Amino acid sequence: MSIAQYPLISDWITVSDGRLVVTSGKVDIGQRISTALAQIVHEELTVPHGLIDMAPVRTGRSPDEGITSGSNSVEQSGQALRCASASLREVLVSVAATRIGCLPKDLVLSDGTLQLPATNHRLSIVGLAGDVDLSCRIDPEVAFLEVRHETSPRPAMRGIAAMAEGSFTFVHDIDVPGMLHARVVRPPHAHARLEATADGAEARLASEGLRLIRDGSFLAVTGPQEWPVVKAARRLALSSRWDVGAGLPETQIFTRLNATGAVRIPVIDGTPTPGDIGDPLRDPVHSARYERPYQLHAALGPSAAMAVWQDDTLSITCHSQGIYPLRASIADSLGLDPESVDISHVPGSGCYGHNGADDAAFEAALIAMQIPRTPVLVKWTREDEHRWEPFAPAMAVDLAATVVDGKISAFSAEVFSDTHRGRPRPGPDRAGPSRLLANRYRADPISPAEAQPNMGHHAGMHRNLDPIYDFPVKRLVKNLVTGLPHRTSAMRCLGAAANIFALESFIDELARGNALDPFEFRRAHLSDARAVAVLDELRRLVAELPPRSQTGGRGIAYAQYKNQMTRVGICVDLEVSDRAEVRLTRATIVADAGRVVDIEGLKAQLEGGFIQAASWALCEEVRWDRDGIQSYDWDEYPVIRFDNIPVFDVKVLDRPREKSLGAGEASPGPTIAAIANAIHDATGLRLRRMPFTADAILRHASAQ
Repeated sequence: MSIAQYPLISDWITVSDGRLVVTSGKVDIGQRISTALAQIVHEELTVPHGLIDMAPVRTGRSPDEGITSGSNSVEQSGQALRCASASLREVLVSVAATRIGCLPKDLVLSDGTLQLPATNHRLSIVGLAGDVDLSCRIDPEVAFLEVRHETSPRPAMRGIAAMAEGSFTFVHDIDVPGMLHARVVRPPHAHARLEATADGAEARLASEGLRLIRDGSFLAVTGPQEWPVVKAARRLALSSRWDVGAGLPETQIFTRLNATGAVRIPVIDGTPTPGDIGDPLRDPVHSARYERPYQLHAALGPSAAMAVWQDDTLSITCHSQGIYPLRASIADSLGLDPESVDISHVPGSGCYGHNGADDAAFEAALIAMQIPRTPVLVKWTREDEHRWEPFAPAMAVDLAATVVDGKISAFSAEVFSDTHRGRPRPGPDRAGPSRLLANRYRADPISPAEAQPNMGHHAGMHRNLDPIYDFPVKRLVKNLVTGLPHRTSAMRCLGAAANIFALESFIDELARGNALDPFEFRRAHLSDARAVAVLDELRRLVAELPPRSQTGGRGIAYAQYKNQMTRVGICVDLEVSDRAEVRLTRATIVADAGRVVDIEGLKAQLEGGFIQAASWALCEEVRWDRDGIQSYDWDEYPVIRFDNIPVFDVKVLDRPREKSLGAGEASPGPTIAAIANAIHDATGLRLRRMPFTADAILRHASAQ
């Protein structure tokens, strides 16, 4: 728990100018976590939302809560703030009782005040908090208030008014006196290296009031105005001489995703456990392979960061999801003490994973170190983001099962993937610096660290490899495949998206192959009452839907993220046109996220996760050839469009006495599977490789 490292109320809550200031190490990337955390404080102290501020997340001032990822924010930071707020309430009740001369139990807490009924005694929570020493310890066992969410005020998303007005400051909008703009000049592809810039390039830039920055093959242009910098960087890229070598490997990626040369580790109860991987199932009733290509985060805004080197301090403003690990990695890269690197989070391009934010921050730092006392704002282009961000790894999942008396008696799953753990963070062999893109191109380059198996519980590629269902015999194996052509890292759900797509498609195939109802077949393998309740509610809602059309299909899927977080059941209705184009018409979602803090935020997470996963399922695939990444814009890397967003019906089963469960990554996996199952329902075609494009559907149809 976060309070073990930060045990004082003042680590989390302070008072400034008559307002509560709430501090967290988790950053808001559009998932409304700042809204939810403020709501948690409001519920324990009843202080109006208008008097609660969320402090900017900054190294040295905010708790180090690692990386905002894994749907952990409410469970970790939220629980810490709930305990801190409740502990503060206990302290203030005691102080108020002493001041008024009554018993603590006689006081009533309401609307941010402590009142003694039938008297004029009213004391403000914020006022009291400003008068006491908040450096007292949090009681992790403190009693919480019971909150009826159906009657409590629903908070508006923080910052939404400024966003709507166009006055919100994203990192891209920063404009401070004396600031320089910068653009990095990229090689043709990841293996190319700079031989030389054009003769006279530096002098020409200087004549235009611009400056050339070079460190090995790392090349950038800076200047006081953005557009001249953009034009000069383009010109420099074309005029420079690059050693392109043999180019990018034009491998057939899915043929490389196999056991040959892979690090193979059995997975037991969700955790890799070195030992015998066991033998494949003999004579399985059914087996199938499911595949996911390399895919992009495809943030709508490219990455950006600002840095300034002054008074032996490197100050960075960026939209990283892990400012403390990034600080350590940048300090190591530049030979600095971590305490001399100060990183502040300002919202930018949220991506639910590892996009170019950390790399842009380091690039800004590299440039700023060469121009002391001068703020430098680096912005990536759309092409930069598409070609140079870490990709989601290509994956393959091999499943097999035997069925006895209508139930699965033995199950085998093997997942094949490159690493999902490419974020810069401290580790052996300078793992942090080796994961920063620019370090690969400097005069003294740092080679990428060799990927090591992630041995965490439901982590990396084996997240949700262990089925949530009760199968008597399970053989689960993770296969780390290295030496693949692209830099990879974490994207929303990590391996869970592909593993759940595979499992829930496989379950559907087995149910239909045995003429069994998909709901009943799943239900027969579940002993978790809350899982059954989600499925039963989904079935009830589906029964009320209008019948499918002749060209329509309906598919369902169920999952529990990491087998311990939010439970989600999804039904997808869709149409498949005579040109094999898939149009989503309705999405019915039932979720159990435990105690709900921010119902609107939760629904937004479930719907947003659905939309992103639908885009993966129907549209997205990175393409490349020997000359470089060809998926460099929205034409070459299409994403789902507004005209293919379904009508949503979201039902949340609130469990106010249960702990809150992470929901940010709960819906994508079952979304992909439900779409695949609905396409099969509509066409009779079983698509096992994403994306399910019209071309893919037509190829499958012609092959049958």
